[in-house]
Amino acid sequence: MQNIFVTGAAGFIGSNLIDRLLANGAAVTGWDNLSTGQERFLAGAIENPRFKLIRGDNLDLPALTAAMEGSDFVFHLAANADIRDGWSHPRRDLEQNTIATFNILEAMRTSGVKRIAFSSTGSVYGEAQATPDQPTPETEAFPLQTSLYAASKTAGEGLISSYAEGGNLDEAYIFRFVSILGERYTHGHVFDFYQQLLAHPDRLRVLGDGRQRKSYLYVQDCINAMLHVTTLATAKTAPHHTQVYNLGTPEYVEVNQSIGYICAALGLKPALEYTGGSRGWIGDNPFIFLDTQKVQATGWKPRLTIEQGIVRTLRWLEANRWVYAARSSENPKPA
Repeated sequence: MQNIFVTGAAGFIGSNLIDRLLANGAAVTGWDNLSTGQERFLAGAIENPRFKLIRGDNLDLPALTAAMEGSDFVFHLAANADIRDGWSHPRRDLEQNTIATFNILEAMRTSGVKRIAFSSTGSVYGEAQATPDQPTPETEAFPLQTSLYAASKTAGEGLISSYAEGGNLDEAYIFRFVSILGERYTHGHVFDFYQQLLAHPDRLRVLGDGRQRKSYLYVQDCINAMLHVTTLATAKTAPHHTQVYNLGTPEYVEVNQSIGYICAALGLKPALEYTGGSRGWIGDNPFIFLDTQKVQATGWKPRLTIEQGIVRTLRWLEANRWVYAARSSENPKPA
């Protein structure tokens, strides 16, 4: 039986992953400081004798190392995901994403854990496109970074591949996500739009011009991909023991299309109020579309379309409006 260590355990992706790992028979240690994660997401897991939740901070290296002892594999999902307001607290990305990843790797080195999967982001590609309107492959040269979040994730990727090259890791998997949707989703455009429409169904404020083109992936498809690839152990024989995979759907939608899906599902026709410009905020990439041929060649394919993922996310938010009160009461601190 594998012993899996999951950072960001009470988060959106982490809690869904833990449910799946437990269903697959693994023993799981969840690590989270609960600054933004919701312990309620782990209600089912906590009842499982193979699950242990430890409240801890990724910046506390001694505690992190002690908690990780005896683990076989680390899924490092904890991060500051506040991309839009990164310049309001620039140190947060450095601490919660880059330094936290360094601490994870140091705890692994001390504990003798040799396998890791890391949640990176398609934002590391900045706005580079080898061919306009074509999906970005893993081999795309990195451009100048356009957000502190992407810069911190790029640094994390570099640390992981360096630790693998230094003999400290046998398998390193770097997953570059598009935006993830689904049950337990607590930030992002569907969350924000539905919150607005609850307050005033007759109007909707849209950052930018609504023509930004984005790709999205349903959370269970994301988890399927990570578990599928890591089970195949493709990094074990890869150069430098590191494999990089884009995770997304082979399609994208305009923000305006996404608004159409949401409003149709709610039966609303709000007036759209655009803030203007081709970007919603500093660092916003107006076109995110990842080439997923590499991961699909392993036998994985997404099951849900973007529209299906958006509507499923909306229905979950309708049934779980408590997350809005929970988010508004958060007091973020380093994770």
